[in-house]
Amino acid sequence: MPEPSTNPASSPAPASNQAANAASAANQTTVADVVAALEAAYPPHLAESWDAVGLICGDPAEPADKVAFALDCTDGVVEAAIAQGAQMLVVHHPLLLRGVTAVPANSPKGRIVHKLIRNGIALFAAHTNADSARPGVNDRLAELLGVTPGAPLRPIPSGTDKWGFTVPVNDAPTVKSAIFSAGGGAQGDYEQACFEFSVTGQFLPTEGANPHLGAVGEVETVEEVRIEFVAPAAKREAIRAALIKAHPYEEPAYDCVETSLPTPADQQLGIGRVGELDTPMTLREFTARVAERLPATEWGVRAAGDPDAMIHTVAVASGAGDSFLGQVARMDVDCFVTSDLRHHPVDEHLRMGGCPVIDTAHWASEFPWCFQAEGVIKKATKAQTTVIDVRTDPWTVHKK
Repeated sequence: MPEPSTNPASSPAPASNQAANAASAANQTTVADVVAALEAAYPPHLAESWDAVGLICGDPAEPADKVAFALDCTDGVVEAAIAQGAQMLVVHHPLLLRGVTAVPANSPKGRIVHKLIRNGIALFAAHTNADSARPGVNDRLAELLGVTPGAPLRPIPSGTDKWGFTVPVNDAPTVKSAIFSAGGGAQGDYEQACFEFSVTGQFLPTEGANPHLGAVGEVETVEEVRIEFVAPAAKREAIRAALIKAHPYEEPAYDCVETSLPTPADQQLGIGRVGELDTPMTLREFTARVAERLPATEWGVRAAGDPDAMIHTVAVASGAGDSFLGQVARMDVDCFVTSDLRHHPVDEHLRMGGCPVIDTAHWASEFPWCFQAEGVIKKATKAQTTVIDVRTDPWTVHKK
């Protein structure tokens, strides 16, 4: 009779060990858990069309019991994450924002990707989706400066739109396909939903027209189909662009009606925030507050406008925001706080009677978000968290 095996590998684990392992697994946070929490807070669909958000590298099934946060994924940040034993790194700026065909280890970004993978660190980015979310990057910036985070500078439409357009019968399938691809016709568990009926269209091309059908100066009647559908309001611009591009007419007729009640301003999603300053003060005083409350950089903080102008209402846009100068000039605000401002746009803004502006370092206006994102993971998981205190602002010397 053979002797019982004494090889531990062949012996079943004691019931107490099995229970302990199961409990450990139940308490373990995975990369997928962190991703789910972050995407709930900063929904990916809020990201701009050009953006690249989400999980950049890493296995969703791997553990993420130690999560680090930073604004950028630089070599210094990755080295700090490794030193801290992080299993996941969450950043604001995507490492691979532009398309790449290779990530060799002897390239700047490839070097970082290889270093992350070799050290078992997953990488996740929440960028313009975190800018537009509520609360998000802009809410954190506004609150830090003592500004009530009200309406966005560029709201994202919410609710449902009802669309309608006409198109020649033979062209209807092509246009419908383009609209459905852009997000139209989605309702509940159904896609490509619409209804249509036959109509007769009429038009008179005038001098300068290039009609798809008919001739300049002659009334034309066409057998058309009227197509109606609903779509999320957030898809409005994408659907409009798809419709115009796919429609055979030079100037297609369409209508789009918002069917939902307006969202209160302080609940609207979108980039930027506008709100009241907690204590009215001069531009000089408010500039000093901005410099005091944002992380210090060599870039510093500078302002343009009358130093003695009183500031009551403030617009903020984290990161590069000079594209909003034209809009801010038309608004009833006393100051605009953003980053990466350029000479000519600011000069023209002031010449046209625009409000004073405050220019901060890009990194400084967004880095405070890291603590907000850390709070999301603290609340949603049992992971240990840390914000990496590495200044990734590229400017290193400032002389006045």
